Amino acid sequence: MKGGRKTIRATAPAAPDDDATRIYRTIFESVMSQRLAPGTKLREVALCELFGVGRTVVRKVLQELAHDHIVELRPNKGAVVAAPTPEETREIFAARRALEATLLPLAMARATRADYAALKRQLREEHDALHAADQPAWARLASAFHLRIAVLAGNRILQQYLAELVSRCSLIVALYEPPGNSACEHDEHTRVVALMERGDAAGAVKLMDEHLLDLERRIDLTRGRSAAGLAQMLGMQ
Repeated sequence: MKGGRKTIRATAPAAPDDDATRIYRTIFESVMSQRLAPGTKLREVALCELFGVGRTVVRKVLQELAHDHIVELRPNKGAVVAAPTPEETREIFAARRALEATLLPLAMARATRADYAALKRQLREEHDALHAADQPAWARLASAFHLRIAVLAGNRILQQYLAELVSRCSLIVALYEPPGNSACEHDEHTRVVALMERGDAAGAVKLMDEHLLDLERRIDLTRGRSAAGLAQMLGMQ
């Protein structure tokens, strides 16, 4: 969760932020695992009953999720799981491709042998998670690979922009990519690093662009809503 936490005395019966974190993670992970489909209504009353909390806590969580583009807050209609439009999807991926094409040469100009060694260690962890069928861990590592290159580029503003774009792309992929696909191809990450280490900036940028275009092409924006109940979609039944 973002933002600071209030200090709570040891005698307090419960920490509201603990409840908020638990609810946020449950909803977030349910979206990312494709249990909660785009457009699913997240009714405050139902969430209060499921998690045993008051509306203040639920509203705080929904506002955080809206800030992170996971849900949309619609006037007089409440919260629903975000459903990015085809136009939004094209714009988000186009912005990400342009930004990563800028970041890669910057990262190459600053990267040391130690940096490349760290990238390769991260790729090995990614490979191990993939082959262990640990999808959540693998997805985090795959996104972290792109963000690590942004860190190496040494521009904090561009890094912040990429972090938001990666987050929004991850949501779109989680919502709309057909089952059985990998959100990021591990072999392509390995090849990008090899090109970077050889000093082939043009080749690395071209491969990264193709990598992101392939990811966008696999998205199926026609995926419908689930008929399951909210508790089941949240993995609570």
